[in-house]
Amino acid sequence: MNFKTSLLAGSLTALGLALAAPALAQTTPGEPVTTKVPLSTLAELPAMSTLRLSPDGTKAAVTLGGGNDYAYAILDLVNGGKPKVFATAETYKEAGQRSVQSYRWATDRYLLITLGSRENIQGQRVDLRRIAAYDVETGAITPIAWRDSTADAGAILFIDKDKARILLARQVDTGNTELMFRYRVEWVDLATGKTLEIVQQPNPVVGGWAADGKGVVRWGGAADRDSGEQRSLYRSKAGDPITTVQKVVDTNFTGSGIDPIVFLDQPDMAIVSSNHEGYTAIYKANLKTMTIVGKVFSAPDGYDASSAIANKRENGIVGFTYATDRPRQKFVDAKLKAVHGFLEESFGAGNATIVSTNEDDTKLIVALARPNQLNAFYLYDVASGQMQLIGYENNQIKDGLMNPVEAIRYKASDGLEIEAVVTRPRLRAGQAKLPVVVLTHGGPYGVRDYAEYDQWAQSIAEQGYVVIQPNYRGSGGYGTEFVKKGRQDGFGTRMQDDLNDVIDHLAAKGEIDPNRACMMGWSYGGYASARAAQRDPQRWKCTIAGAGVYDLPMMRDYDKAYLGSFGANYLAKGANSLADVSPALQTKTKWSPILVVHGVRDPRVPIAQGRTLVSRLRSAGKQEGVEFAYIEQPKNGHYGIFFTKEERIEWLGGAAAWMDRYNPAYIPSDADYAKKPAADPAITGMAQRLFTTTSAK
Repeated sequence: MNFKTSLLAGSLTALGLALAAPALAQTTPGEPVTTKVPLSTLAELPAMSTLRLSPDGTKAAVTLGGGNDYAYAILDLVNGGKPKVFATAETYKEAGQRSVQSYRWATDRYLLITLGSRENIQGQRVDLRRIAAYDVETGAITPIAWRDSTADAGAILFIDKDKARILLARQVDTGNTELMFRYRVEWVDLATGKTLEIVQQPNPVVGGWAADGKGVVRWGGAADRDSGEQRSLYRSKAGDPITTVQKVVDTNFTGSGIDPIVFLDQPDMAIVSSNHEGYTAIYKANLKTMTIVGKVFSAPDGYDASSAIANKRENGIVGFTYATDRPRQKFVDAKLKAVHGFLEESFGAGNATIVSTNEDDTKLIVALARPNQLNAFYLYDVASGQMQLIGYENNQIKDGLMNPVEAIRYKASDGLEIEAVVTRPRLRAGQAKLPVVVLTHGGPYGVRDYAEYDQWAQSIAEQGYVVIQPNYRGSGGYGTEFVKKGRQDGFGTRMQDDLNDVIDHLAAKGEIDPNRACMMGWSYGGYASARAAQRDPQRWKCTIAGAGVYDLPMMRDYDKAYLGSFGANYLAKGANSLADVSPALQTKTKWSPILVVHGVRDPRVPIAQGRTLVSRLRSAGKQEGVEFAYIEQPKNGHYGIFFTKEERIEWLGGAAAWMDRYNPAYIPSDADYAKKPAADPAITGMAQRLFTTTSAK
């Protein structure tokens, strides 16, 4: 990694920890990549991601993506050898379009796999979850309490490692339609997948349960889909009645009230999160009286805390997570605090992330990366200091330094200060007035971008563009007032202005040419791209819109069935007229050229949104293959879960081809025009599809 190493002997000895300096003999220096990287390499699925260390530290569960799709496997960290694949993404997609959402170790023998899909149950579109237990000794995969489950059978409240059982909350078909979407809590055996004991029957009010570190159900949550009222119910100990302790109505969708993270052994005490002071922070609270006892952690000024990290016994905390320009960790447990501080001193602040630990925190999986590097994963032995390379996120780029990334601040036209992430093309260092792409994040509320390696930003910067990712008003991580500013008539209006304003900011510095700008985004970012093409065509040479909502009244009707009358307001509560900010309802005016991409399997924004926009562009007389183009991806969803490498090349290559047609990265007046790289085959191939056919499917 080309990071410095040092032994913090004094501080570590004071803590009684026999830590040795990380042995980096197996690592390779992180040197700048000096040649242009092909899009096919940049679009690779992560070769390795989501590593989870077994309790004894000898194995790791991992997601592998070296081919066109994902596989899920177990790594033997002691003896090595090939990964033992136990499932592939394609297997689950063909079995009800399910995806692997997550996995965690229950014991050294059993790995719990959470599967998810969106399906219709009795006419209602619902998120379906199921748990399966993978036996690493026999290779058997056992469904956990699938029989008679309705929508959600995937809420793991507690793992009893000694008895190889889990406390599971699931929705059960009891023959009572009033209770079919309410949770029953039961102990389930991991070997058989069968229910051992029912400990909590479904409650007609409660929509979710939480348990403490002893497996006792202590907390319940209820929400009214139409009024928006959220109720919290609590009991002090097993056998006590559960009573209402909190009622809130979160009209701004910014999060309100007190949310428990860890139940402490002290009577009625818990570690909770709350934003009652304007920023999310971590507190100690009495849940019986719902009073804050004291603040435990807050992020640096201007930022929210993310959460607390529970200890293995689930009765205390070892640290916290938060984000400034990048996601960060802070540990309070003596051992982990020393280890994490040691890693940060050795590899640089923010460059070492503890991804997973074994049961006694003597072995850790650590991800090492600078902001412009992909992750390299290591197994760190605390006692010996040995760092064993497990693998790279990308086996071709490895730990090479790609396009530089930094966070900047700019003033919006109304004076609001906004943070943005800028990725600059390293092969054009020193050049002025470069072309620019605004890459807009989804959400929009409560979501943000970070100053770290981003596959989409790096892929576009590699073509020669400056890429800007604004955390426009409404984005998460900057306090409740910042989110509210996005909800106050921001959807498609003031939030859209923020995206324009960042262009003016960098143009004033001479870094970019404001007349060479495109916009690209997915989900809300797709909406913003379509809105930019429709509202401000004079500003944008082209836009690329993925999985966006383009007809807001249509989407609100869809959301009423799924989220209820109150939840349907989440989309654009502040917009005075949904029709006025709906691009699909304003297709007769002049637009910037727009590329529309949508997945048929999208579980959040139905394919009808993409098809409706394209249909209305056609009806308005706009020329396909010139003024707009459409790519429909049969297997793709919404959250990137189903992104195969082929689909990523369609998305990234299609975007690059569209930009090259309407806003080329290199033009004759550029000082470095003579150094224009050779055409990329993946981009050329997509150009042939987009501009020689009327649609790409």
